[in-house]
Amino acid sequence: MEDPEPAGAAPAPGLSSLLPSRELLRSRKGQLLLAESVLSFIIFICYIASLAASFMMAPLLEFLLALFLFFAYASKLNEKFKGVHWPLADFLRCVTAAIIYFAISIAAVSKYNDGASKAAGVFGFAATIVFAVDFYITFNDLVTFLKQGSSDSPEGRKTEGLSATALLKEAVRKLQMEFQ
Repeated sequence: MEDPEPAGAAPAPGLSSLLPSRELLRSRKGQLLLAESVLSFIIFICYIASLAASFMMAPLLEFLLALFLFFAYASKLNEKFKGVHWPLADFLRCVTAAIIYFAISIAAVSKYNDGASKAAGVFGFAATIVFAVDFYITFNDLVTFLKQGSSDSPEGRKTEGLSATALLKEAVRKLQMEFQ
């Protein structure tokens, strides 16, 4: 019988190198992204099996986006590609996903009578809650980031007493200046 690998050893090459790290799976962001991926996939399968098959594209896209972000955070792409403002992109993804899931879930539950549509609607409401929690947490991280960045610069000190909407406008303005 072989000895298990020491704790500090690098993972063996192969399929295990594609798996995300334990620290991502234990983090709140990793768990939310995993829950979003699983729920989106379940909703996609339910819509394929239902009469409301026209709604299947939204869960498919959200599944792929959540899966991409999960593996982007797992492989630390967010640290390698600094040109993308990852928290803002994640925030916008979560807001739109929550709104879209809420709308199509209401339509699926109220308009269609088959069991798969009802199940997709119920899972859609659960996904709406998960995405809403994710965008709330991401929004709080964005506000904290903007307040930290604003205390360093003289023009940013005036943003300390502003509302959340004003802080988002300030972040967009900073990003526009960064890309010019």
